[in-house]
Parts: sequence; C-alpha cells; structure tokens
Amino acid sequence: MANGQWYPPEWPDRIRALASGELTPATPRRAATVMLLRDDGGPAVHMLRRRASMAFAGGAYAYPGGGVDPRDDDRLVRWAGPTRAEWAARLGVDEASAQAIVCAAVRETYEEAGVLLAGPTADSVVGDVTGDDWDADRVALVDRDLSFAEFLDRRGLVLRSDLLGAWGRWITPEFEPRRYDTWFFVAALPDGQRTLRTSLEADRTVWIRPAEAAARYDAGELMMMPPTIAMLRRLAAYDSAAEALAAAPSCDMTPVLAEARLEDGQVVLTWPGHDEFTKRIGIKGAVRSTPDGVVAGDGWDGGPAA
Repeated sequence: MANGQWYPPEWPDRIRALASGELTPATPRRAATVMLLRDDGGPAVHMLRRRASMAFAGGAYAYPGGGVDPRDDDRLVRWAGPTRAEWAARLGVDEASAQAIVCAAVRETYEEAGVLLAGPTADSVVGDVTGDDWDADRVALVDRDLSFAEFLDRRGLVLRSDLLGAWGRWITPEFEPRRYDTWFFVAALPDGQRTLRTSLEADRTVWIRPAEAAARYDAGELMMMPPTIAMLRRLAAYDSAAEALAAAPSCDMTPVLAEARLEDGQVVLTWPGHDEFTKRIGIKGAVRSTPDGVVAGDGWDGGPAA
C-alpha cells in the first residue's frame, strides 16, 4: 500500500446508496479527543492502537477520546479556565454543549490514558493519580456508574479547561452508520502524571514524534484515519508542546465533512481542504481487504492508495 490510509470495505456500497438517495444519514453524536503532548528533545504525542478485533478501524492508531456522556452537560461542574461562554464561542456551540465537549475531552483522557487535567485549585494540577482508589473511580466513570461532575466533587477537584487548546473539528461522513461530530484538542502531560494503557479498545500505546508518525504512515507502516493523520501533520510544525498549545487559538475550527459525488462513472470521495485523502471509487469495481485490514482492490481507483 502507498500509505496507511484506512477505509472500511463497506464504504463504496454505502457511498453509492447515499448518492442514489437510498441512505438517510444518521445524526452525528458529539465527541472529543485529546492529543497529549510531552517534550523529549521535541514534542511527542501519545497514541493508541485500536485492537485488530474492533469492528471499526481495527489496527488503526488514534488518540484518547470518545463520545459525550449525557450527564456531561446536565449540571454545572467544578470549573477553571476560560468561561463556558468563551468555550462556546471557540467551539461553535451553546454553553451547555461547550461544557459537555470539554468535560468529555478531560474525562475520556482520564478513562483511556490515566491522565487527569484537573486540580484542587484553579492554578494547580493533581499529581500522581495511580493507585487502587483512583483506578476504582476511573472504572466507575468508564462503566457510567459515576458522572464526571460527581467524580470531581468527590475528589474536591476543578476541571482545568485552560490546559486544553482547541485544535480542529471533524464530522464522520454522512454514509457512515455510526457518526461523530468530534472536536480535537491538544494538552501537555501534567508534571507528576504518566500515561497508562487503560483503554479496553487499545492493544498498544506509544509516545511518538508527529513527524515520525506521519512518515511511518506515508510508508504504510502505521494505519490511521484521515483526521488522525491530518492532526499529526499540523503538530509536526511545532518544536515543543508549549508552542503547539500557543498556536491553538489560531486553529480553524470549521467542521471538516467528507463529500461524495458521482463523476464519470465513479464515486469521488473528498475532504474539503485535504486533497491527500481524495478517493475515486469505481461503480462496478470489486473491493477486497488485505490481510492487515487495509482496503484495496479494483473498486478503489485513483487518488492515494489505501
């Protein structure tokens, strides 16, 4: 394969169904993901490899993240940093949704990486969060037996929204059955904390330089979905975690949504502003999966090979 670009094998049929009006798009669910950064002679980003057994994007590399818990916006949480109104303006949503998205970013980072962006005061961050009692709370959050607001109250902590920088927003294509409206954030690994492999959906975690990860994607060694590699390419421009965070306010938060159209007997799949992901899908072409799960075959014509 020419690179590690991942596409599900069922996409051609679903794209054709959407183009013909046979498919009604699902409503996307709000989600958040966080690119954790640390400096090690230059910035490195924390990535998870999804288990090969996963039905969607098995074997692909991603960042800690997930969907909004409905309770993330049903009550005010203990909060520090930019106001909810400021976050609403930055994220392009209402204040309740802004709280939910930021909460999801912090909560999912704790659930999937064991890193907690919160502290006992508005200008401090909790230190070591390992141990049986912390793990019990984390499991309760994962199982939804405990809301994030309840967790913060129990621990006497405030969410440090100022430790996050909004980096981008991507929406799952309309032809996907499970869709997410995902906000991407950057954050530096807090002093005294370390990442843990806590996600049940991941079989490997790595700290890797963005430029190295992108080069290995280009060589077909690491598999990623378009938003993941797009974020990496932007991160590679910065020499430290602090520089990346400082650049966050200037990042364009216009949602990126894939578009599919019929053209010359093919379905053309594009992501506005990201020409490298363009795909041409033959109407009558066959699609097959290679042993490593990457889609290939006569059904995918032109554009970057999968």
